[in-house]
Amino acid sequence: MSAVLQTAGLAAGYGGRPVINDIDVVLNPGEVLCMIGHNGAGKSTLLKSMFGLIAPDGGQVLVDGKDMTGCSPREMADTGIALVPEGRGVFPSLSVTDIFALGMHAARVPKPERPERVDWVLGILPVIREFMHRPASTLSGGQQQMVSIGRALLSRPRILLMDEPSIGLAPKLFQDLLAPIRALQQREGLSILLVEQNVREALKISDRAVVMKSGRMIWEGAPEELSDNDKLMGLY
Repeated sequence: MSAVLQTAGLAAGYGGRPVINDIDVVLNPGEVLCMIGHNGAGKSTLLKSMFGLIAPDGGQVLVDGKDMTGCSPREMADTGIALVPEGRGVFPSLSVTDIFALGMHAARVPKPERPERVDWVLGILPVIREFMHRPASTLSGGQQQMVSIGRALLSRPRILLMDEPSIGLAPKLFQDLLAPIRALQQREGLSILLVEQNVREALKISDRAVVMKSGRMIWEGAPEELSDNDKLMGLY
């Protein structure tokens, strides 16, 4: 099985300060890979490096085996990758309709296809219909997270990077958010790299798990292997 996205010996940081070192991670076609680890382990830095938001200090980022190291986010998006950033990143003064319009413009969705693309996303996350015309600033955290995910899906990606989607959400709300994403992933063969602190819920929808600690990968295996609390805490 050839990886759709992988890193080889990836290193990155900020202002000359290393955060991740020698990272090898593989995302296979049609799988959900859950990445967990303590705060500050380097998970978000890794995702940003993979998507082109941070230039790596060393190593490679490969898409379908092709070296894409140092490519821009637009170039990465053109390969079929979308990122749901940590903190949602929605413009508070804009309506959801406007946020989606901006998202489709950025993703270079042809204008004639845009109404159908919005309908497709609303079919996955139908609750968004209820607040399409409201400013993002008036939405709850869960609603904003739905908008952030919906915006990423507008490009109909084949690879989805999700950075801490549960932040600020009640567990039940997070479950309600993950269920349609897992259904979409299984229906369309989407590959998802899910970085998450809500370990229990994330592992339920994952096919494989990896653990980061202090900027390095320290464990890889099946999600059910982490059902033992003692083992999980030991990895942290």
